[in-house]
Amino acid sequence: MQGIESLIPLILIFAIMWFFLIRPQQKKLKEHQKMVAALRRGDQVITQGGLIGKVVKVRDDNNEVEVEIAQGVNVRVVRSTIATVTSKTEPAKA
Repeated sequence: MQGIESLIPLILIFAIMWFFLIRPQQKKLKEHQKMVAALRRGDQVITQGGLIGKVVKVRDDNNEVEVEIAQGVNVRVVRSTIATVTSKTEPAKA
């Protein structure tokens, strides 16, 4: 019986860690994946490196987007390095 009582604090610590650390990180990761999956041409984005630009082309085959950071200057960026979308474009009406 004493062995079980010594495990209770460890179980409580794990439960607290789960609710305050692990669960919010998983939620944030899912939101980021949703945001990256919804990228469209014309969206204003900020990369994790601090570059601000407009999405010119979305390449689904190799998980990249082409971002225009200055007039006529396009760079290829891996989708997962997009930190935020500052302004979304409206979807085209069919």
